[in-house]
Amino acid sequence: MSVPADPENFDLVIIGRGAAAFSAAIKASELSGGEMTIAMVGYGPLGGTCVNVGCVPSKYLLEASHRVHNPLHPRMRGIYGTEVRHSFSEVMEGLRQYVKNARETKYSKVIENYDNVTVFEGRARFTGKRTVEVVDIDGNSIGALKGANVLIATGSHPSEPPVEGLRDAGFLTSDTIWSINELPSSVAIIGAGSIGLEIGQALLHFGSRVTVVDVLDTLLPQSEPEIRSSMRQLLESEGMLIHLSSRVTRAGRSGKHKFLDISTPDGLKRIDVDEIIVATGREPNTRYLNLEAAGVETDGHGGIITDLSMRTSARGVYAAGDCISKDLFLETLAAREGVVAVANMFGEGISIDYNSTPWAVFTQPQIAGVGATEEKYSRENGSCESRTLPLENLTLAGITGETEGLVKIVTDSLDGNIVGMHIMAPDATNLIMEGVYAIRNGLNVDDIISTSHIFPSFSEGVKLSAQSFIRDISRMSCCME
Repeated sequence: MSVPADPENFDLVIIGRGAAAFSAAIKASELSGGEMTIAMVGYGPLGGTCVNVGCVPSKYLLEASHRVHNPLHPRMRGIYGTEVRHSFSEVMEGLRQYVKNARETKYSKVIENYDNVTVFEGRARFTGKRTVEVVDIDGNSIGALKGANVLIATGSHPSEPPVEGLRDAGFLTSDTIWSINELPSSVAIIGAGSIGLEIGQALLHFGSRVTVVDVLDTLLPQSEPEIRSSMRQLLESEGMLIHLSSRVTRAGRSGKHKFLDISTPDGLKRIDVDEIIVATGREPNTRYLNLEAAGVETDGHGGIITDLSMRTSARGVYAAGDCISKDLFLETLAAREGVVAVANMFGEGISIDYNSTPWAVFTQPQIAGVGATEEKYSRENGSCESRTLPLENLTLAGITGETEGLVKIVTDSLDGNIVGMHIMAPDATNLIMEGVYAIRNGLNVDDIISTSHIFPSFSEGVKLSAQSFIRDISRMSCCME
């Protein structure tokens, strides 16, 4: 919809069209009985990062890759490897079609149900405290909007490391990889975080030769060291080459191929590949917002500073999602932040709870965590207790052969309450919810132990990890209470 020349007044102006923006618009509509006038301004596909270039396509690619890889690598005795006929180009076409359908059903058609929400196409920039000018893609002004409240929910974009020759060589990111149709025979991924490892394992399972490079001395720095070590060992056993404590010094082209020059602890190396993928994190989309005009403060990286009610330093201006300064960048968290922001606009006085927010990595096996790591809690509180249960102790893991992984529980030294849970296991993304409820409700290991769990199951690992606080589990029979 075009924007009027004179500023049009709204009860709420939302800058952005992703998860945080949609959840805020829906919550505001519900709280006001559909009476709040809402403007949503943005550009590009509706739905933002998650549905278009993030969670949805990446998990689609991962699931497809596992269905190719797993039949070739059976874990149970007497089951022989079978090659799965597949077409990578058809998988990618199916991926894009699913993304399109999800965007239409979960965003385009959803917003049509809210007559009080007007969607504007364009880029917004502040011209005053709660007034924004809307410009087209070329920067030409096409109108202005004013809100009694404003929510900034502009999301993020992939960061680009300052590597000599990288732009000339050409590279893919987690935003652009979904347009490829042919599987690259060899890939170098810059970044060993969740994005790099998810894309890396997916391509590895399809048959690419994958090399991962990271300047840090560990992969997945947000996870527990036991999980990092176990996951690295597993990925290397599958054929992935991993260079940590290594810096990319130069990129370029050599004939039909690309290369990375890297400085490693073992000296200089050159990696020759068909494709380069950059997965060094994401940066907030705040550069063009002219936040100074609104009095909105940011950190040193462009992230908007908010309190736990999602208020910024400017009265009546809130922020949510990947554009704010925080540690966790998740679609579900962005949606919750949008709800919290709107609730506080209505005077409800609620706060975001980052401590009980789970995160996950959808590798195989999956990794998930909630709350503090052992190192973080000890550093901030002086001490803690923890127990780690290797997955090989579980009967179901022995049956299926999926023994790589662990369950780790961290507790407060004084009251014994659970303050962290970290899991590497099949279906860890579902198992971690037990830790979420435990932390959110102040439960301790006795609460876990006294709750019956299914046997045999992977969820039993949570109970056994809790029991290891009070007894030697090697001296337990099955299902010991």
